[in-house]
Amino acid sequence: MAIRTILVCETQVPFVSGGAESLVRSLVSELRTRGYDTDLVSIPFKWYPRQEILTHAAAWRLLDLSESNGRPVDLIITTKFPTYFARHERKIAWLVHQHREAYELVGTEYSDFQHSELDVGVRENLVNLDTQMLGECRQRFTIAQNTTERLRKYNGLSAGTLYPPPRLAAQLKKGPHQNYVLSVGRLESIKRTDLLIKAMAFVDKSVKLIIVGEGTQQENFKRAAEDAGVGDRVKFTGRIDDQTLIDLYAEALAVAFVPYDEDYGLVTLEAFLSSKPVITTTDSGGPLEFVQHGINGLVCEPNITALATAVNELSANRSLAATLGDSGYERASAITWDTVIESLVQE
Repeated sequence: MAIRTILVCETQVPFVSGGAESLVRSLVSELRTRGYDTDLVSIPFKWYPRQEILTHAAAWRLLDLSESNGRPVDLIITTKFPTYFARHERKIAWLVHQHREAYELVGTEYSDFQHSELDVGVRENLVNLDTQMLGECRQRFTIAQNTTERLRKYNGLSAGTLYPPPRLAAQLKKGPHQNYVLSVGRLESIKRTDLLIKAMAFVDKSVKLIIVGEGTQQENFKRAAEDAGVGDRVKFTGRIDDQTLIDLYAEALAVAFVPYDEDYGLVTLEAFLSSKPVITTTDSGGPLEFVQHGINGLVCEPNITALATAVNELSANRSLAATLGDSGYERASAITWDTVIESLVQE
């Protein structure tokens, strides 16, 4: 069957925008560029109180996306939980992630799931339902090998891995290495920006930290900077326009990206496409699929001392920073939308 009409399904938390939202919109744009009649289906998501998780999953299950306004829909592409609960005879999953707080984050500080009867029941239902709904998909792909492994481990399902390029890929550029390290992303606990902030107390005082993004932990991170005595060397930009972000990437000494078990991490590729080395940690997940220690970045233990040592190493050796960044560019430039679209839309 020739595919002409496609719906891309998105879970969206109102007032929150991050890498997943950017990814979905880029996918819609790329499909349209290639001549597919594509639109976005977006439903708000709320994960509290606990029972709301299953309620919002049920809302997607009630949707019949086989046609709209009298027009047949040839294909739907689902992404984050619980979009893949939607009904369609030709449903493809390009999985960003499941509801992580009920999966691999259980038992860590990044999940509030407890060993109560309610939480255990909700978690078991989620895993079983995810397995069923993802099992319905004609094909399954993920955005990173890290996500593919989680799917296999928890749901017993296989999937291919399709790496997407960043939204700004064509605009990112190389520039001189100035005296600042760049951090980009949502300001949430799981991104561990506070580790970078605290590490700055042990970094050469000529080096600053610029933090781009918004989130629920912004005020806590600002207090952490003051408490560490580095408030004058840490700048919070909040949300910025694309050109400002491009310029910040271009002139950074390095990009530090140290989340806990990230799904993918578009920041890594944005840094590489700006010819900047990436500093990440041994438990950061997705970034480790790209960052090779001493080749295109530095991989260190997730602690303050190790991060400070990594920043100081690049600050003291600008030629090393340049070499690592150039190597990163070679890795990231090979990732294109063509591979993604060809795999998702197999007519």
